[in-house]
Amino acid sequence: MSSRKGPLSGIRVVELAGLGPAPFGAMLLADMGAEVVRIDRTQGGVGIGLKTQYDVLARGRQFVRADLKHPRGKETVLRLIDQADVLIEGFRPGVLERLGLGPDVLLARNPRLVIGRMTGWGQDGPLAQRSGHDINYIALAGALFSIGQKDGPPVVPLNLIGDFGGGGLLLAFGVLCALLEARISGHGQVVDAAMVDGAALLTAGVHAMLAQGLFREGRGESILNGGAPFYGVYECADGEFVTIGALEPQFYEELMARLQLDPAIFADRHPRNWSKQRSTLAAVFKTRTRDEWCDVLQDTDICFAPVLRMSEAPNHPHNRARGVFTEVNGLVQPVPAPRFSRTSATVNAPAAAPGTHTDDVLSRWGFAPGEIAELHAAGVIAGPNDHK
Repeated sequence: MSSRKGPLSGIRVVELAGLGPAPFGAMLLADMGAEVVRIDRTQGGVGIGLKTQYDVLARGRQFVRADLKHPRGKETVLRLIDQADVLIEGFRPGVLERLGLGPDVLLARNPRLVIGRMTGWGQDGPLAQRSGHDINYIALAGALFSIGQKDGPPVVPLNLIGDFGGGGLLLAFGVLCALLEARISGHGQVVDAAMVDGAALLTAGVHAMLAQGLFREGRGESILNGGAPFYGVYECADGEFVTIGALEPQFYEELMARLQLDPAIFADRHPRNWSKQRSTLAAVFKTRTRDEWCDVLQDTDICFAPVLRMSEAPNHPHNRARGVFTEVNGLVQPVPAPRFSRTSATVNAPAAAPGTHTDDVLSRWGFAPGEIAELHAAGVIAGPNDHK
């Protein structure tokens, strides 16, 4: 275990292994210095076929394997949770309760515990027990409809809005809010983090524009969803793309000057002129390659950036200068964010195989050597190479 002192140093988290947003939330806490112990099953596991060495979302953890369906396994995990500040789980509503680990049980044993529960639809509501994925949650939240090209279908924005932005990130935020409150009140609580809630929350600013008539919901019809020619993506001569975001008047004026645009076409930014302006800009950007446009426009204030592939982003000079990406055991990945002036966050450790730290964690958290040996013999806990 690292001796580093991140801003969450001293916080203990137990994470029940899951997929996507819950591991991302736990990763954020681990990046910030929390001691995160992940509980994996003794038999089988969860995952989408990602090999351990590539599992960025599992970085920074200590890995324990325990059988939650065995009475002694459940009691082992309860003893760990008794000493934790936070529990994170991503089961469907009711599963934790059926395991005998519901909030009533946990808070009776550890009154200051914060229980972060990550779901898609939430702990209650008509859809609470239904299956779903990111695409479904952002669709119901209203976040998906307006994303895409005019006269085309909605475009899936990877799984960034539901799983990660509206899911794991909001889970971590909620957990930290509850931790701060618990330090004042002495009482923990349940954090009901739902991806449909979080995806809806991310649209707050757009709702404000919609209410004032500044946003049209149709795809490619408003400033922020590809309608405005001065805020969009353009193809270059080499088939690559660049972006411009010249929203403010001063940036727009510089765009016109740099590209020598005809004022007769571009002076009036009213939506009735957008179609002509867009087609003109599209023709201009097709005259040079992406890298040539970078040479011409990167050091201007027209709000410009090339559209980089994820594999290209780590090598951009700005990202390299700031150290936006790092390499851990040969795997390139984003560094923790945000940044701190005193208690810096770092990648604590790469993902390890389930059960790698079983004995070490139990020993440090108060289990006697003989007791650990008995639990192994009974098949209640397991190391990385044990097979039940």
